[in-house]
Amino acid sequence: MLTLTENAQQAVSRFIDSAETKVVGLRIAVTGGGCSGLQYAMNLVEEQEPTDVVVECGPVTVFIDELSAPVLREVTVDFLDGLDGSGFKFENPNATNSCGCGNSFSA
Repeated sequence: MLTLTENAQQAVSRFIDSAETKVVGLRIAVTGGGCSGLQYAMNLVEEQEPTDVVVECGPVTVFIDELSAPVLREVTVDFLDGLDGSGFKFENPNATNSCGCGNSFSA
């Protein structure tokens, strides 16, 4: 299933620790949009949905809706922090095409 690198786990843990409400984990989903038709969505969540696929990635619990799960199979999420900025990067072997900016893909 989906994997968070150590850098991504540390970044998500920092966000969870600084949240103003009780957070149980990170939701990752695939939604329609972007140049290539699909894009990733990430947000901290306060509760699990009954149909979520649950993935434990070190100290981080990741929740994935059942429609996004097949597209996120074998995806690796990393967190990059450099002079050009910081953010999450998705490596998706299921993507058949991605846009030039790297923010959307097709599967």
